[in-house]
Amino acid sequence: MSDQSNADKNAESQPPQGANGGEATASSLSQPSAESPINEPEPFTELENLYQENASLKDRVLRAMAEVENVRRRAEKEVSDAKVYGVANLAREMLAFADNLRRAAESVPAEARANLDPVAKALLDGLGVTERDFLSRLARFGVKPIEAADAKFDPNLHEALFEIPDETKPAGTVAQVVEQGYMIGERVLRPAKVGVTRGGPKA
Repeated sequence: MSDQSNADKNAESQPPQGANGGEATASSLSQPSAESPINEPEPFTELENLYQENASLKDRVLRAMAEVENVRRRAEKEVSDAKVYGVANLAREMLAFADNLRRAAESVPAEARANLDPVAKALLDGLGVTERDFLSRLARFGVKPIEAADAKFDPNLHEALFEIPDETKPAGTVAQVVEQGYMIGERVLRPAKVGVTRGGPKA
């Protein structure tokens, strides 16, 4: 019995053995096994992140493409406007020449034209031909007259100089054109100077 008791006491007093037969230390016991699982992102979370990144890149590309298209359109419009309106200042100055041709032709009363000698009549006809040719050349650059006679007064196109009492026409009708107006493209090159009616029914 004494031998068995001594053996049990010796077993209790022995420290724990390691894997290689040595003593197991506290650090070796507390260290995790090499086969312990490592925390990795879940597949669905990673896929969602990739999807969001792809959507963000796609949005940036679309915005960049839209900006390029806007720049291209602006450039095309600027080039087009330069072609149409680049001659506006010159055309505006040349309108005085057309005005003088018309005034010269209108200076001869209609009743006097029938009694003109052949030379004077040819000269008057030449003024009309020159005016028409000059206006046709302006038209090649987008300059066209404003049709103001009998039109409703439009402050964007007409400049009213006076009023004419007339109850037979709607109020605000252009009754007289003092100076011809012109457009260049879609812009007013020079408004028509007109006289408008008053006293008639509202247009």
